[in-house]
Amino acid sequence: MKLLKYITVFFFLMIARHSVAQIDTSFNKKIVPYVDYLSLVGKNNLLYAAEKFNVSIAEAGIEIAKIFPNPQLYYGYFDNGQNRMKMGYGYAVNASTTIELGGKRKARIDLASNFAQLNQSLLDNFFRNLRADATLGYLFSLKEKNIVNVKLSSYKNINRLSLSDSIRFKLGSIMEIDARQSKVEAGSLLNALYQSEADWKVSLANLGLLLGKREVDTLYYPTGGFTTFDREFNFQELLVTAQNNRADLLAALKNKSVAQSALKLAKANRVIDLGIVIGSNNSSAVYNYVAPTPSFTSVYGGISIPLKFSNNYKGDLKIANYTVEQTDIQYRQVELQVQTEVTQAFFNYLAASRQVKQFKSGLLIESKKVLDGKVYSYQRGKTSLLEVLNAQRTYNEIQLNYFEALYNYAAALVELERAAGIWDINF
Repeated sequence: MKLLKYITVFFFLMIARHSVAQIDTSFNKKIVPYVDYLSLVGKNNLLYAAEKFNVSIAEAGIEIAKIFPNPQLYYGYFDNGQNRMKMGYGYAVNASTTIELGGKRKARIDLASNFAQLNQSLLDNFFRNLRADATLGYLFSLKEKNIVNVKLSSYKNINRLSLSDSIRFKLGSIMEIDARQSKVEAGSLLNALYQSEADWKVSLANLGLLLGKREVDTLYYPTGGFTTFDREFNFQELLVTAQNNRADLLAALKNKSVAQSALKLAKANRVIDLGIVIGSNNSSAVYNYVAPTPSFTSVYGGISIPLKFSNNYKGDLKIANYTVEQTDIQYRQVELQVQTEVTQAFFNYLAASRQVKQFKSGLLIESKKVLDGKVYSYQRGKTSLLEVLNAQRTYNEIQLNYFEALYNYAAALVELERAAGIWDINF
């Protein structure tokens, strides 16, 4: 009879081993290595594609700035309406245009060119953040997968223990309360596993969002691990690199150029333009017996000078000057922000590095040995179930903290390179 019971225990243990973490067949699985993933993000991300139009729009603005004032053609016909008096008829033709003075056209082109460069810098900054955010999402999915593996392993261990305890209770080796406790603990771990699997699948769905893909029935699976994020940095060199490479700092500098170009255009617009006209009048012969006149053609030309009383008001110049001062302050603020971000990211990276080294010093191995020892003692009646469960929880917590530390270490490197305007991440 005892042999039959032990065979039953073995049978249930084998079922428990394969009863969880079944493959979800409702979604297609597509494995995407990190390098391919980042390349696809750059090509297919919808927000990034929309941002690119800002550059195209600004470049089209350069073409608009090159336009000269349109000339005007005039044609007029007149008839004196005195057929009885034979007063005759005629027509007038002229062409006129405006000559811009003060370098208005050049100022417009400079402003449009600087604005296009500003938008290119803003696009570069958008991609800098998109690349970092996409990498963090990729790493987060890897971390969530590790968490699922930890909770799956924990559930399998306690579930095997629960099935074993139910048989041991029937054999009279342990009390019923211990069998019930291990069963409750296994059920609780299974619920936690279900939630972790959901969190992992949500992170995979987020990868598809960043990729700009419309295949809602496909999940993109990351590959790789957290073993290639060790770097040595010099803080002062990071600061210099950030000041030279950060796209948002370059954008702030371009914004200053745009403001200065706008000031030059405002000054140029206050210069008086000249209007030029050239034309001719043609009159037919007048056969009136009182004052007969032969037909004739007259040619004329002239200039017009606008009276710009509006120049008495200098609001446009004030706005342009204030904008120049404002962009200068904004640039200094961005410069300070860059320095602060590099400093914060550098300290966070050093702290994350120390935390990972602490785990690699043997903390995981020691906690696993404690758990194995407690399980071994419990199966021989030398320790309580509560000690086993506490050891299991401790081991789970250390594993989860370890994978969290690995993710934080990798994320700290991403943030540091984002802050410094450099990028050499590959795994």
